[in-house]
Amino acid sequence: MKNILVTGGAGFIGGNFIYYSRKKHPECRIVCMDCLTYAGNIKTLEPLMNSESFRFVKVDITDRENVFKIFEEENFDAVINFAAESHVDRSIKDPSVFLTTNILGTQVLLDAVNQFGVKRFHQVSTDEVYGDLPLDRPDLFFTETTPLHTSSPYSASKAAADLLCLAYHRTYKTPVTISRCSNNYGPYQFPEKLIPLMFVNASSDKPLPVYGKGANVRDWLFVDDHCKAIDMIVRDGVVGEIYNIGGHNEKTNLEVVKTILKTLSKDESLITYVNDRPGHDMRYAIDPQKICDELGWYPETKFEDGIAYTLRWYKENEPWWRAILDGSYRK
Repeated sequence: MKNILVTGGAGFIGGNFIYYSRKKHPECRIVCMDCLTYAGNIKTLEPLMNSESFRFVKVDITDRENVFKIFEEENFDAVINFAAESHVDRSIKDPSVFLTTNILGTQVLLDAVNQFGVKRFHQVSTDEVYGDLPLDRPDLFFTETTPLHTSSPYSASKAAADLLCLAYHRTYKTPVTISRCSNNYGPYQFPEKLIPLMFVNASSDKPLPVYGKGANVRDWLFVDDHCKAIDMIVRDGVVGEIYNIGGHNEKTNLEVVKTILKTLSKDESLITYVNDRPGHDMRYAIDPQKICDELGWYPETKFEDGIAYTLRWYKENEPWWRAILDGSYRK
């Protein structure tokens, strides 16, 4: 694994994975392919731009001609696909772009992997493909064999991409692996997501919008723990297999919001309850036993430590998120 393609690397998890890989495997060359949609921020990767072992290319994964051109130039050992439209609210308003990027874009990458003999294609998926779990059954968890039961156009598009990967493996022997993770948090997350949105609003004493009563439960995974798991799967995971990655950190949305307010010494009166999202899943909870048993991975970061680090990062990197808020990052 000397030459790796990371798609969507100007986004949240992809960007963190690039930094993780650079530290863990300094001998590797990384090519980042990103079309820089609204959620892609080139400033995230700015410190790497002059490195001889890093290359950035602005290409949409649905652009077959240019994707194939990059594959021909680079002779990749592995491809890790983070590129995706991922915001549920946006998928409800406009499903079409989610279906195009998440399904057809994945197909283009799979075809390129087959044509150019790439040794491993890893699809980064989500626990949302499983639907949700009832709040009154804390004993239930998602496993790799849990039936797919999607709730939004976003999760449906990711489930379709997963099935396409598995079909390519069966039909063409494409060397695929898939990981399905719980909610990530950490540095460089776009401010439309829960934790950075609440931080930004609270910092300016603006209302913090919480869906419904804030009772929805998510399993929070620190992004570096996720990156470590993906790295282990790409290098040592079994081809054709799915691996669930969870943080064992279940929190209600309201608990997360209150933690942020407490950390920032802000009053809970800033919380504003708004109408719930259509089809809002109640609880996500992953059983990561398979990856623990087979690869020796486990989540290392407690939520209390991870959230403190994350909020401190946003405090110390205000220019990064301010540029997103005022739109100047697109320039």
